[in-house]
Amino acid sequence: MNKMAQAQRFMEAIPHAKALGMRFESIGEGEAEMRMDYNENFIGDPQTRVIHGGAVFALLDSCCGAAVLSHPDQRGLTATIDLRVDYMRPAMPHQTIRAIATCYNVTRSVAFVRAVALDENAEKPVAMASGAFVNGA
Repeated sequence: MNKMAQAQRFMEAIPHAKALGMRFESIGEGEAEMRMDYNENFIGDPQTRVIHGGAVFALLDSCCGAAVLSHPDQRGLTATIDLRVDYMRPAMPHQTIRAIATCYNVTRSVAFVRAVALDENAEKPVAMASGAFVNGA
């Protein structure tokens, strides 16, 4: 089974990822890109129609985990140890949100990841993330 099929299978096994409609765009060695389409069920502010920050966080967390799982030095499963998300601006209503993550360093027990969340305006990120994940849970 190729990495994309494995990643998609992994994502389908996570109920909240399935409920949020997350899907993979690409996956490589230590890299992952996912997307989540706009859904009115995930609106955080009814007046502005902006997606709730928790949905953006979940997308970033899942994408980071996938980047760790796809790293050549990754052993076994993974879990989030710490994930910091800096929200730069609200995602624009009715736009798909993409997350792009890179696992840039793996030690014996911890993998380190950076990620960005974008809508159609790729020049101005919606959010930036950095985190640590278990290597071989």
